[in-house]
Amino acid sequence: MDEFQRSWLLAQLGPDTDPAELERRYFRLRSVRTVALEVLGERRAKLLADPLKVTVDGVVTMDLQENLRGVERQIEQVRQAPAPDDPEDEDDADEAVAVTWLTPARRYR
Repeated sequence: MDEFQRSWLLAQLGPDTDPAELERRYFRLRSVRTVALEVLGERRAKLLADPLKVTVDGVVTMDLQENLRGVERQIEQVRQAPAPDDPEDEDDADEAVAVTWLTPARRYR
């Protein structure tokens, strides 16, 4: 894994993620996107393993449902965002640049 891939993973997973653990996963999985999805999947499973909402009457309420939704949104974002080691499709590269001429709707005198 190169520095660019490592920085992409840390940007997706947060700076507190252990880089050595990411290296081990990358060695096994060979794709930074797959590594990110595996880590996020584990975070999601950990949230689902415990109750999402706990209430102690008159003392405290803890609700982790928004955290779960956030992890699920992050998983979807990683699936759709381009990863540094994605193969570039030449057809996509041609479509990425377009030129448009703007013309005024009215002609002023």
